[in-house]
Amino acid sequence: MNASFGIDHPLLATHDIDALRERLISLGFNMTAIGKHPWGTSTSLAMFDGCLLEIMGIYDDTLLDEVPAGDFRFGRHIYEHLNIREGVALSALHSTNSVEDAKHAEKAGLTVAGHLEFGRDVILPDGTEGRTKTTLALLPDANFPRLSFFLCQQHRPDLIYVPEWLEHPNTVNGICGVNIVAHEKHHAALKTQFGGLYKGFEVLKGGFQYQTANGVLRILSADAFENDIGPLTDRICKEDTPSIAGMDFASGDLNALMQHIIKSDVDHRAVENCVVLTDQCLTANTIMRFFERQ
Repeated sequence: MNASFGIDHPLLATHDIDALRERLISLGFNMTAIGKHPWGTSTSLAMFDGCLLEIMGIYDDTLLDEVPAGDFRFGRHIYEHLNIREGVALSALHSTNSVEDAKHAEKAGLTVAGHLEFGRDVILPDGTEGRTKTTLALLPDANFPRLSFFLCQQHRPDLIYVPEWLEHPNTVNGICGVNIVAHEKHHAALKTQFGGLYKGFEVLKGGFQYQTANGVLRILSADAFENDIGPLTDRICKEDTPSIAGMDFASGDLNALMQHIIKSDVDHRAVENCVVLTDQCLTANTIMRFFERQ
């Protein structure tokens, strides 16, 4: 299970949510049906124990300013970033108490714009009906907008982390890291930002990383990112602002995963204990890596 400030789910914003959802299904993910938020965004999820993969599109741009959190408008934020390019526009950190965690984030120097609450009706595999309740605490970053975060508290985890929904044909069982590309001139500011949330950091060639309650948060220069993880798209290379350009997943059986990757005919490369999807244009400008971990 996850804990406060662990990686919960970066939001992969895409122009074509149907196509990306079908691609992820072909890769062996068990994706939910496409749902809708009241602020105009559409969503589909692959759920794991304590975290999830979420893809997001826009279904109604007349609703983008609905349900604001202070001056922050969730739908508008996704829409504006998606108009620039596909990719991670906003990321969730796990929360077990969104009010207290927001206070901690504020003490660490992050801006808390406000809180949102919403729910959705669900039917469990045994036919039981219920309604989820989720509270978000929005943490927009004016300096590094693509590294804006929000705290996500699930008040009814029993309606989210349902065992049948956590099973994926590709054996992926969770997120084990996110990879941020950032120019060296921004590294000091990012150490200050993340240092307020996480204890210590590990120095890497061309960057550094923090261990969260769920996975590693890794910051690398563009050169280090391309050497260690994979090539960046031209659009990302031209950007000055830091952004999440890669996600790492844990898989219980890489051989089972490879069967889906080969069948889906997606470009990839295999390295020791890891498989990398190399055409990030197919996954919303985000390089996906998979590591064999139970």
